[in-house]
Amino acid sequence: MSSRNRRTANAEDMFPGMPDILGKKPPKATESSWAARTLDEAIARSYELLDQAIVTFSTGDAITEVAKGARAGQFINYGPRELAGIFGLYSGGRDSVNTMHLLRKYMKDRPLFRHFFQGIAHVNTGTAVAETTQHVREAVPQWGVKLHELSPKVTYLDLVLGNVRATVGPNIGRSVWLGFPGPGKLPHNVMYRRLKDEPLQRLRASLVGRDGTRRKVMYVGGMRWDESDKRFRTAEEIDVDGGIVWVSPVVHWTNAHMREYRARYRCEKAHRHQPHRLCGDEALPVNPVTENLHMSGDCACGAYAKKDEKEERRFFYPDHAADIDLWEKTVRDAGIAANVWGQAPPKGFVQAGAEQPASVMERLCTNCKPSIPGQDDLIDQWRDTGLITPEQHAAFTRPAA
Repeated sequence: MSSRNRRTANAEDMFPGMPDILGKKPPKATESSWAARTLDEAIARSYELLDQAIVTFSTGDAITEVAKGARAGQFINYGPRELAGIFGLYSGGRDSVNTMHLLRKYMKDRPLFRHFFQGIAHVNTGTAVAETTQHVREAVPQWGVKLHELSPKVTYLDLVLGNVRATVGPNIGRSVWLGFPGPGKLPHNVMYRRLKDEPLQRLRASLVGRDGTRRKVMYVGGMRWDESDKRFRTAEEIDVDGGIVWVSPVVHWTNAHMREYRARYRCEKAHRHQPHRLCGDEALPVNPVTENLHMSGDCACGAYAKKDEKEERRFFYPDHAADIDLWEKTVRDAGIAANVWGQAPPKGFVQAGAEQPASVMERLCTNCKPSIPGQDDLIDQWRDTGLITPEQHAAFTRPAA
């Protein structure tokens, strides 16, 4: 059992080729999914999950049972199932890179299912580190895969400025949100739903329309039980939500499996690497933002931002931090009290307006969570490894005047 899984007791790495398992069974895992596996066995299980999902939702009839009303208990046949398309979801993050690399290999090995694969979708929130957007735009076509770059209908700044208005219900015309989001489920949920979920729902609607019972779009993402306590509780192998089938083929992979996979496919030759380290058809791409920030950098809504995160971003990506500075100035000039990115609003300031959205499963946000007491700070790590000087560390962590 690998101690690289934080739910195990030891602190030593396991050797490549050894089996690994989570120290505790996830609530939504079956006995067969929660098992010790080598990396090759974990990959085989991923293939089984994709096979199962594709066959289930592309064959047979869509039959549902009426849950309530006069016809409760009766079954309705909506006709033959259709799979309108399969899309990989790529943020540019480490788990996302592994998952898309695996999906591409799977499609090469499964010619019978290849016609379902429509390419890779990336949600451009409009707040990303520019280098992440550039990585996605360059790396995906180099793979020979079509890129679908999706954008939200509203901008992040319009949300923060209160320019996004309710269009239905009793509060038509009122702002749905105001000010920078601080930590908390509701602010993050609003940002996620408007900036990430809405573009994916629009793509689903363009292919399925209102026939989501019979026809489905399949989104393949990189959720894993081992990536966070939140994912440990909520992630599923196959999750149906209306006209969308969410498939997490690496859900059972441990952190050890992910590292071993990167070591297996990442080019480490002593030569001049190709852009994104795509030095061959089998090479695993590298997004430099993940190497520097330890996150994909695809979103900067600021909900759950850690202390001094803006300065961490500024160290590597000053243009991105300058964008955040400009957002703050714009919000201050608009007279909005919640005008500091990444911080909670002033006490008593009401942000939620006309819309109290239903909670959505935040499947694309892996690192968005409250800070854990005792968690190492990246700035501390940079100082301890010599990446920055003690003086720079002091400047980054100095309290605001």
